[in-house]
Amino acid sequence: MSDLTSWIGEARWFGGKGREWTLASVRRVGEVPGAPEGRRVAIELAELSFPSTDPGQAAETELYQLPLAFYSEPQERLSHALIGEWDDDELGRAHVYDALHDRESMALWLAAFAAPPTSTERGQLDFHRLPGHELDLEAHSTLFSGEQSNSSVAFGEDSLMKVFRKVTPGVNPDIAIHQVLTEAGSTHVASLYGWLDLVDEDTNTTIQLAMLQQFLRTASDGWDLALASVRNLFAEADLHADEVGGDFAGEAARLGVALAEVHADLAAHFPVEQRDAAEIGDLAGAMEQRLDAALDVVPDLAAHADRLRETYARLRDLDAVEVQQVHGDLHLGQTLRTVKGWKIVDFEGEPAKPLAERLRPDSVWRDVAGMIRSFDYAPRVVALTGAGHDSGAEADQLAYRAGEWSARNRAAFLDAYTAKRGEDLGAAARTLLDAYLADKVVYEAVYEARNRPGWLSIPLAALGETS
Repeated sequence: MSDLTSWIGEARWFGGKGREWTLASVRRVGEVPGAPEGRRVAIELAELSFPSTDPGQAAETELYQLPLAFYSEPQERLSHALIGEWDDDELGRAHVYDALHDRESMALWLAAFAAPPTSTERGQLDFHRLPGHELDLEAHSTLFSGEQSNSSVAFGEDSLMKVFRKVTPGVNPDIAIHQVLTEAGSTHVASLYGWLDLVDEDTNTTIQLAMLQQFLRTASDGWDLALASVRNLFAEADLHADEVGGDFAGEAARLGVALAEVHADLAAHFPVEQRDAAEIGDLAGAMEQRLDAALDVVPDLAAHADRLRETYARLRDLDAVEVQQVHGDLHLGQTLRTVKGWKIVDFEGEPAKPLAERLRPDSVWRDVAGMIRSFDYAPRVVALTGAGHDSGAEADQLAYRAGEWSARNRAAFLDAYTAKRGEDLGAAARTLLDAYLADKVVYEAVYEARNRPGWLSIPLAALGETS
């Protein structure tokens, strides 16, 4: 247990850093079939306990998925992925590795997706497969190193497997939404090829563990493209945003169309509901509570608090709001530009929210607000982090040009989105969008104050502009 505790605590995907915790239990929930003699490829669930600071409350628990490879002999090629050594009921003293680093173990995972077994010798791992794509079983696996909350493994240039590390019983929205959009023929997502469920007999629930999808190897990250456009603008001192070669407005407009089409597909295949005045009031109240909490973290918000509360209060003038399945955590970093257009990725919703809340229908204007804020962030990040821009006059000029780039691309995105939906941005939609934008800025201010104090000026600048 000590080996696992150390490994979990140091893992990039572990979300409990900085908190006191203990490893309460570890249990094997299934094995991937086909392992040869002297090897086992298993999935284990680790239950972590986080003691409450309130003596009257029980400890909080979280479940993490651990894909492990057990070998009877040490594997020098996997020395970098060694977790430890402990006794196994079949192998005796086993050398245990993170299976996602092991190409031989990943080949067994891929084979199970290609031909889902009807049962496994141990546990109830249920591999699902959508028709229409033949997997390349000869492709070598490569574990991506940059992710935080999950782990992704590419199989050559053919497919990509996302392994959910922190898991919760129930439907994972990333899988559910990708399945619906894939089956609907959407061109704005990476096609879903399959997914892995655990039928957990201990709790009589289903936990979704992984998804296999199209690998968009040649795609460009939307955030990186936006930053490159800003740098092109800043390099041309005498040109405006619509005059430089790297003008992004066309891409922003195409992204607005893509989001509108995704929202339309989601509305056609998931429930669309109406929130009444009381529920809208609850939404306003929740935003007000987040502001109250944020004031303790970011005192600079106090100068804008009255105006923010007025923005939230206008929600109470609305009689009804239509809600549906949305992305829930949309920004430029959740988009990919391919030769066939924009793709939207990672439909898990805001990772910090409970699963039940992430599955709830919401207004499409939450997604729109997230993207608009991302268009504001990109130029201001370049202005803040660019070298050699320390003089006051040059900083002022960069701030002006950042605002110009942001305004142009926000407008292009929003105009294209509303045009594709076939509706103008009416008073009710404007009220919703303003409230979601304000709520997002407050969230950003808290995040930057806690994680990147040097960037706190970005959300605060947005509040200053609307004063």
